[in-house]
Amino acid sequence: MTHSHPAATLEARDLSCIRDDRTLFSELSFTLGPGQVLLVEGRNGSGKTSLLRILCGIRQPDEGYIHWNGGDIYRLSTGYNAVTAWVGHKDGIKLELTARENLVFARSLGTPSGLEISEALERMELGGFDDVTAINLSAGQKRRLSLARLLVTRSQLWILDEPFTSLDTHGISLVENMVDKHLSEGGMLAVTSHHTVTLDSSEITRINLSE
Repeated sequence: MTHSHPAATLEARDLSCIRDDRTLFSELSFTLGPGQVLLVEGRNGSGKTSLLRILCGIRQPDEGYIHWNGGDIYRLSTGYNAVTAWVGHKDGIKLELTARENLVFARSLGTPSGLEISEALERMELGGFDDVTAINLSAGQKRRLSLARLLVTRSQLWILDEPFTSLDTHGISLVENMVDKHLSEGGMLAVTSHHTVTLDSSEITRINLSE
């Protein structure tokens, strides 16, 4: 099933983040629109995850603001949450549930995309693992299951922290293809990655927090 996302804009202006009395970044500004990618780079401890958590609305910047379609994301609250999806560098799946049960649970927390659970598993090459308990999956399979949550919910802005962790070359290609499709439908992406991100025909804004 194919969906097109409506036109939307994420605007960040003069963001700063302070942790343990140390300024991680300051006066950071960017704009993200449909089909566009924000690639956040930098050495460990430079504030990459902190920036993504700010974009999610999990924490507030020490200075500056973030607007979604002109509205402050903290005032929009659940309205902004409904159009965003976050996958952290940890898998965030429930190990005691099966692969299918994990996706059913994830779908119940967001807006269903209309894609069948079985189809989402097939796309991430987890077909046949529907009833396997997540704790019995390999590290790469756990990661692909974690990212399959993006397929069963409908979110315009994907915020991904090191999405390629534990994935082999083929798994990375699967995820890149999934992201390409999301962007081609008007989706947006904010991502950190130590892996070189290869995407087709996408406008990528790079921010290096170590500079």
